Amino acid sequence: MTTARARTEQVLAGIVERAAPVSGELDAAMRYSVLGGGKRLRPILVYAAGHALGAEDKALDAPAAAVELIHAYSLVHDDLPAMDDDDMRRGRPTVHRAYSEAMAILAGDALQTLAFEVLAETRHPRLGAMVRALANASGREGMAAGQALDLSAVGGRLDVDALATMHGYKTGALIRAAVRLGALAAADEDDPRVAALDTYAAAIGLAFQIQDDILDVAGDAATLGKATGADAARAKPTYPALLGLDGARAKARGLLDEALSALAPLGERAYPLAELARHMIDRDH
Repeated sequence: MTTARARTEQVLAGIVERAAPVSGELDAAMRYSVLGGGKRLRPILVYAAGHALGAEDKALDAPAAAVELIHAYSLVHDDLPAMDDDDMRRGRPTVHRAYSEAMAILAGDALQTLAFEVLAETRHPRLGAMVRALANASGREGMAAGQALDLSAVGGRLDVDALATMHGYKTGALIRAAVRLGALAAADEDDPRVAALDTYAAAIGLAFQIQDDILDVAGDAATLGKATGADAARAKPTYPALLGLDGARAKARGLLDEALSALAPLGERAYPLAELARHMIDRDH
């Protein structure tokens, strides 16, 4: 994780800084969004999945950067007053608070398009499949749909299955895309190992969101870098609200078991992916 995170930071810095700015304020907001820390979980998953199937770092740099740029854009827009209306992210003011609401919207738009520019510049026989995977995970069949479902659910009642569907789009789609991008850097779409990794990714994507729900109830605000209790304050449906904390933790553990079982055919090369799965439900931020 440390090695992949450091490589991600280096690649992202090079991408964000490489062009002469047309608008200094826009570029500053983009840098603030991208280079302001974070777990870098999605690019780490790109590297880990790619390594599990034999890809080298150089082939994984662009996909890893692209998926993190999409994630950064989504956070900028999710924090906006019209969405989650958050004031803090990663222990500092959100982009619309540090700059302006209009500049945050533009920075998010620019980060989204930059992600596809970075990916499109790569020379790879499966580039079309990679672009399609990232696009599907980002739009009306992925994060955007999940955010729409999330907004519609505020103040309402969802059962566990409906909540899983919502999280599968809002959070899980980009995590699945990260794993898939790493896999496609090394193998064809019809390779059974790619299918195994997709099963793994679907399980950890939901487990990751469940742990987020748990931390919003039981986490420490200083460690998280943002306020806790936000979901309850907005009357948002969550796993702890439906299942209780113990039930939510048990659900996350069950998903971890599913993820680890899916990795079994990949052997020892999948060990980092297994450790990442464990980290997702043991983390405190």
